[in-house]
Amino acid sequence: MIETTLKGKAHVYGNHINTDAIIPGKYTKTLEFQTFADHVLEDLDPEFKTKVQKGDILVAGDNFGCGSSREQAALALKVAGVSAVVARYFARIFFRNAVNIGLPVLEIEDFDIATGDELEIDLKSGTLKNRTRNTQYRAAKMPQTMIDILKEGGLANYLKKYGDYRLR
Repeated sequence: MIETTLKGKAHVYGNHINTDAIIPGKYTKTLEFQTFADHVLEDLDPEFKTKVQKGDILVAGDNFGCGSSREQAALALKVAGVSAVVARYFARIFFRNAVNIGLPVLEIEDFDIATGDELEIDLKSGTLKNRTRNTQYRAAKMPQTMIDILKEGGLANYLKKYGDYRLR
């Protein structure tokens, strides 16, 4: 289970970050999830794995997670300690893969966030507070079922707890 209130430091990147940039394909042929964390974002920011702390929040621009449909991209971020990803919009398959593995994703059209800003996310209300800049933003509304899946830590845990009857 995850908390519905998340707090962490922002790591800000740009637009069109594809799944190959999140986790290069050559590292995806393993079930050793720590391998994903060891190589997360290495081509985009080789120092990311040493800078990220458990609970930090990745912030990006347009079309985050475009490219292939590999679920290892969302998993790499989660295993590395990222508690949520904020972007203007996500590639749909990345968005769903993230929810399925219990990584919160928030779509916010316009925001002013810099690397190092202290952020707080309330998943229930869909709000993000930038404590450093004293600003607040509202994310696109997420269906309650998706919030419930995130609260359970992903789709597998959700289905173990509730079965599939709530999805109908």
